[in-house]
Amino acid sequence: LPRDKSYLAPEERAGGAGDARSSVYALGALLYELVTLATVGPAMQRPTTLVPSLPPDLEVILGKALVADPAHRPDDLRALAQAIHHLAPSGSIAPPPADETHLDHDGDMDVDISLSMLPPPPSGAMASSPYEMAVAEAPSQRGPDSHDELSALKARLEADKRPRWVVIKDGMDHGPFSAVELLQQIATNSFHEDDTLRDAFSKDEREIRDWEEFAPFAEHARLHRDIQAEKIAIEQVVVEEKKSTRSKAIAGIAVVGVLLAVMVVWLLKQQGAKDDTVAVQGESVTNIETQGGLKIDPKKLRKGGGKGVSVAADGTPVLSGGGSCESAVAAYNEVLNMDGKKGQADITRGQYASVLNNGSYISACGAPGSMAVNVCA
Repeated sequence: LPRDKSYLAPEERAGGAGDARSSVYALGALLYELVTLATVGPAMQRPTTLVPSLPPDLEVILGKALVADPAHRPDDLRALAQAIHHLAPSGSIAPPPADETHLDHDGDMDVDISLSMLPPPPSGAMASSPYEMAVAEAPSQRGPDSHDELSALKARLEADKRPRWVVIKDGMDHGPFSAVELLQQIATNSFHEDDTLRDAFSKDEREIRDWEEFAPFAEHARLHRDIQAEKIAIEQVVVEEKKSTRSKAIAGIAVVGVLLAVMVVWLLKQQGAKDDTVAVQGESVTNIETQGGLKIDPKKLRKGGGKGVSVAADGTPVLSGGGSCESAVAAYNEVLNMDGKKGQADITRGQYASVLNNGSYISACGAPGSMAVNVCA
């Protein structure tokens, strides 16, 4: 986790092997977090700034333990334990004297150190410490305001004006930036949380999401990008839906128009067929009922004995109009009786039937061939 990496010495984060001085750095980072409730990292503040009641000697010990150069740290944990013992000598058994030259190689350290482990506490009651320590309170029911946390973190980063941050993106170094400049680059999406960030002072190098100081801002920028991308996607879906709806409406109108056109054409055809039928039927009736359609020479007609009946030159009765089949038969029989010789008919029964049953004189009147004719004979 990013918080756990804060306990690693700079030489370990750079890939080097750890030693006793690396353990001193890790313990110093843990002690710094215990007394200040803050994490070791870039733009970290002095312990007395966070907890004014801390003794200056403790700040000196923490400063020596957290030096980036391992050559200026105490040699091992025993030397660090001796230095811590002097903070509360009445609370523990004094360790045996140790060589003070192993505390710091440059001789600038003014803390008395011996090379022994802190002995276990005595079984009796421990004397109270004369110094106040920061105590973590139980978390409240209501979580802290993330906006307030970001504001406090931003204020702490703005206090460090040094251009110490270098971003590695696409194989190129960008910077160095100050903390404020880096926050601006993250907010404008110039750098993302998966880009590598290097501290030019501590030589620490890891992704922005793994830096506790910048991870919240990188995450906030990513959420903002996701929201913007979602809005753009929703707008595109709405536009595509409008286009699809418009296309469907046009297609539906076209289909309805085609159906209406087909129905109109069908109705016109049906109406035309009815008009043709009525015209043919009217013409047929006119041809049949009109006597002028019969092509017979009026000079060859002769008056017969029947009422309303005329007789042609060949003896065939012709109705003058309005007569019936019975009157035609009676007139024909009357003609036979009048013109017969010695009581004999001038035609035989077969000739009589062939004339009436043939019906060829009907077609000569101009009647259509599909017209049915009933001949009464």
